[in-house]
Amino acid sequence: MKAVVISGFGTPEVLQVKEVDKPEPKTNELLIKVKAGTVTQGDVMLRKLHPMLMLPMRLFGVRRKKIAGHEFSGSVEKVGRDVILFKAGDQVFGTTTGLSVGANAEYICLPEKNKSCVLAIKPVNVSHEEAAALPVGGMTALFLLQKGDIQSGHKVLIYGASGSVGTYAVQLAKHYGAEVVAVCSTKNVELVKSLGAEEIIDYTKEDYTKSSQTFDLIFDAVGKTSISEAKWLLKEGGKFVTVKTMTREIPENFAILTRLLETGGIKPVIDKHYPLEQAVEAHRYVEAGHKRGNVVIVVNHDQESKS
Repeated sequence: MKAVVISGFGTPEVLQVKEVDKPEPKTNELLIKVKAGTVTQGDVMLRKLHPMLMLPMRLFGVRRKKIAGHEFSGSVEKVGRDVILFKAGDQVFGTTTGLSVGANAEYICLPEKNKSCVLAIKPVNVSHEEAAALPVGGMTALFLLQKGDIQSGHKVLIYGASGSVGTYAVQLAKHYGAEVVAVCSTKNVELVKSLGAEEIIDYTKEDYTKSSQTFDLIFDAVGKTSISEAKWLLKEGGKFVTVKTMTREIPENFAILTRLLETGGIKPVIDKHYPLEQAVEAHRYVEAGHKRGNVVIVVNHDQESKS
């Protein structure tokens, strides 16, 4: 099978599309035929991370992936004898097990239950490309909004509202009944308005920190601002959250997101689609830092190998 193999650390050129052995599911695992995956900022950061910086992470069981990618959507081709929640033919989506298994491949094997990944039946009314673009950005946004104690009637500022996490944060904040002020560039104003933001601050024209407004919650969705810059805009008791903090993949949160996806309460924003063979180009685009929403990797099995 084909997979995007990580041959080292550094530039996108360390990624190579290679033929590797097709995995075989263990007794508690599913063999999933991947239809779509993504490239996230997290994927870019891990690809660039120097081996010496990985050493502390190894103490927590983190290993550098051999295959790129973390989120996916696809169909179950085969299940191990102990699997009870899924069956062959199920359309599923989710994340891989921590940082050890990569999703940018024609096939992956995952346990039906694992504390380091989430897996669910894909809603029938969304495409594999849309489903693949939900888990990482959606769960990050929801986790941080919960950490910020989002409430109906709150006034929320979302900095970096046009990225993957930001586009979900705007929609989820609206779902919880908040009033959203979004910070983005000129070219993304209409997109962010369409997601529900009541007001836009165009950072190319004005500095959000000079706003006369105050907020119950300030959400840094791109890791490019800080509490020291934003604290003057917080109401008494207001909170600041940022993607620079650790987040968790919580099955209950993934279930919430799956229901919202199914009912149209949230919709993934997809900027570009790349075939698996153009993973290097996809990484270059994401690394440039100007993507809107998500960048999807489409896996074409029409000419798949027999490996």
